[in-house]
Amino acid sequence: MPRIAVIGTTSWGVTLGVVLARKGVEVRLWARTEREAATLRRGRSFPERLPRVSFPDKLTVTSSMSEALANAGAVILVVPSQTMRQNIRLVRDYLRKPTLIISAAKGLEIGTNQRMSQVIAEEIDPHFHPNICVLSGPNLAREILNDLPAASVVAAVDEAVAVKAQNLLSTPNFSIYTNTDVIGVELGGALKNIVALGAGMVDGLNLGDNAKAAFITRGLTEMAALGVAMGASPLTLSGLAGLGDLIATCASPLSRNHYLGFELTKGRSLEEITKTMTGVAEGVSTTVAVWNLAKQLGLGMPITEKIYHILYENADPRQTIAELLGTRGKHELAGRKWRLSSLFRYRRRS
Repeated sequence: MPRIAVIGTTSWGVTLGVVLARKGVEVRLWARTEREAATLRRGRSFPERLPRVSFPDKLTVTSSMSEALANAGAVILVVPSQTMRQNIRLVRDYLRKPTLIISAAKGLEIGTNQRMSQVIAEEIDPHFHPNICVLSGPNLAREILNDLPAASVVAAVDEAVAVKAQNLLSTPNFSIYTNTDVIGVELGGALKNIVALGAGMVDGLNLGDNAKAAFITRGLTEMAALGVAMGASPLTLSGLAGLGDLIATCASPLSRNHYLGFELTKGRSLEEITKTMTGVAEGVSTTVAVWNLAKQLGLGMPITEKIYHILYENADPRQTIAELLGTRGKHELAGRKWRLSSLFRYRRRS
């Protein structure tokens, strides 16, 4: 079985490393500094982020990129989206022809508004482009570490490449499905974080399950609208990487984005909340990128717009969420420059 390099000591990165090592795969986890690597090697655990989880024997930690990538059959990049570019620049000189390049980050890059696979492709030799895969789905790290059943999607332009990644990543309780809609799988993983911020606010304001269900559903429609505008299949957004991840992230107290939205309703500032968190709430930066994309495309995205106002213009969550939920209804699939109505137009039987 090929060796795997995991780049990034995020909660999800360590989780993937532990799960794959339990499977019997030799995993090398790369830490940015030797100090961090030495601490993880010494304790064989990561108590700050994943308490009560011990590293299997097959998992080793290193701060040397050459050591991490030596003879690796796959490299999994599990880093915050805003650091993906600098991390792939560190990785690219150690890639070999058969190395699968798997992005497990869920966000868009501020400034370029690019998906992670696009960032990776810009920074590596085009010879390696067919090896790029993306992994996304309803994957709460603590549940997967506890060996609870979960499923995810790995997408690549070439289905044969996706199948290779599927075989590598699958475990008895972690089912991996394949897809060739890279755009849809990546956007699903990124956009659901914006909706989860709002769902946390709905819960924090005690607006009830009806309101939350309406908010999540309208969020999914907005996700599909942007996805279709950017070339994704709306069916992908109704699958594991879209609806599945949306449900998990909006409903679970383990979700960082839901937590952040909930805490904003208590009057705490964005800066105060993020300083106390042990991981990154990707929805914060993704909101900026998606709001810019919506303006470029002339696309009406009211949820993204309102969340942007709350995060960056100090809009009051109570008033702003109430405005969203109280919006006068139109056709369910209608929106400025949305193409969903034409895709799903009801056809009467003659």
